Amino acid sequence: DDQIERERASQHLPGGCCALAAIYLMGKFYVANAGDSRAIIIRNGEIIPMSREFTPETERQRLQFLALLRPELLGKEFTHLEFPRRIQPKELGKKMLYRDQDMNGWAYKKIEENDLKFPLIFGEGKKARMMATIGVTRGLGDHDLKVFSSNIHIKPFLSCFPEVRVYDLTQYEHCPDDVLVLGTDGLWDVTNDKEVAGVVMEVLTSYEPNDPCRYTMVAQELVVRSRGVLKERGWRLANDKLGSGDDISVFVIPLGGPGNYT
Repeated sequence: DDQIERERASQHLPGGCCALAAIYLMGKFYVANAGDSRAIIIRNGEIIPMSREFTPETERQRLQFLALLRPELLGKEFTHLEFPRRIQPKELGKKMLYRDQDMNGWAYKKIEENDLKFPLIFGEGKKARMMATIGVTRGLGDHDLKVFSSNIHIKPFLSCFPEVRVYDLTQYEHCPDDVLVLGTDGLWDVTNDKEVAGVVMEVLTSYEPNDPCRYTMVAQELVVRSRGVLKERGWRLANDKLGSGDDISVFVIPLGGPGNYT
């Protein structure tokens, strides 16, 4: 993250990205995630999550706590409190559900002038945005990113620190059909873990266990199915739902060699 900031200053390169990394070291996989990409292990048909997405919804309390500690980061446009919907001026003095950085559930409070500001986190699911700008809360770069038509910087709320999960390969017997799947959010936006596991098993069983291209074909099939087919109404999946409009990158990494196959 520091290197990206130096390059931004010296080479005038703006922008940023999420990061998902898998490192094999001394019999263990270390999977580090900063962003909304995802990694899963598929072992003997079982799905083992190796990451979680960092979004305004999943990191609500961290973001709200930072805003509480440093309210100047919000400018005069945002409030760190969350409400079920936007509050109208006519609702001043009335009671409404809210939650702050310490709350998992909701409580009632009397609406005050400060509550009329735009909430730090607004929207649900993939439409959730932080400061009405960005839908991911960890990643690298984006040092210049600001709220539209303002001088409020987003970067203080974007963490470059990943969550790391460890998987010990030495504790299990792995066959060639056991894999680690790494994918950007373009894959997971339209495909869940179970569907990905289904595609993995479907493609792998159509190739010999010692055929090295079988893993590349799995990755290719996951990308193709998530993009869909171009029709009159845009890219469509097999169920006629909208295909992914985001970038889709997929890695499929075998955990066991042909010698382990039984």
